[in-house]
Amino acid sequence: MTKSNEKQALSRIYGNGRGWAFSPKDFADLGRIDMALNRLIKKGTIRRVIRGIYDYPRYSELLQQELGPDIHQVAKALARKFGWRIEASGQSAANLIGITTQIPSQYIYQSDGPNRNYQIDKTTLQFKHINFKEIGFKTDESALIVHAIRSLGESNITPKIVSQIRTWLPAKKRKRVLKDTERVTGWVFSAIKKICREDRDG
Repeated sequence: MTKSNEKQALSRIYGNGRGWAFSPKDFADLGRIDMALNRLIKKGTIRRVIRGIYDYPRYSELLQQELGPDIHQVAKALARKFGWRIEASGQSAANLIGITTQIPSQYIYQSDGPNRNYQIDKTTLQFKHINFKEIGFKTDESALIVHAIRSLGESNITPKIVSQIRTWLPAKKRKRVLKDTERVTGWVFSAIKKICREDRDG
């Protein structure tokens, strides 16, 4: 790999921001980058999360230390690497959105790939195979919101929950999420309409 390509790879890493997880496949257009990644690991710029997956570590100014890997980013990096389609399921989705604050020991994803488990520090990342037709939202945010809402149940979708999800979901993505989820179960879509509308009266 040339110095020019190595700079391009580093630029791509910085461009995706701290917390981004990736594999060499994300740099396929730049040629082989194994040696370059090893140099960046030695410099402390990136770290190896699991075999074949790396990240650009998040850093806490409050704690003055690097934070653990972003599990959702790791899951997406694995999906890109193997060509899977994935969606976080139930409680995992709720946790990723921030509705639940308890740190889980296991994150579960539905996938059109094989059943697989990965151990990341003390956290288990699990992929469960389902039929391809059962997943297919166009945006990551849509899938997370739908699965989180379903896991909570209709009676638990309070104004506070609606407000929390609305705060998490960038305003520029709300119209797209609304369009992407219009065919989901009636009560779920009703909650999503409340989340995506512009007014804030609950």
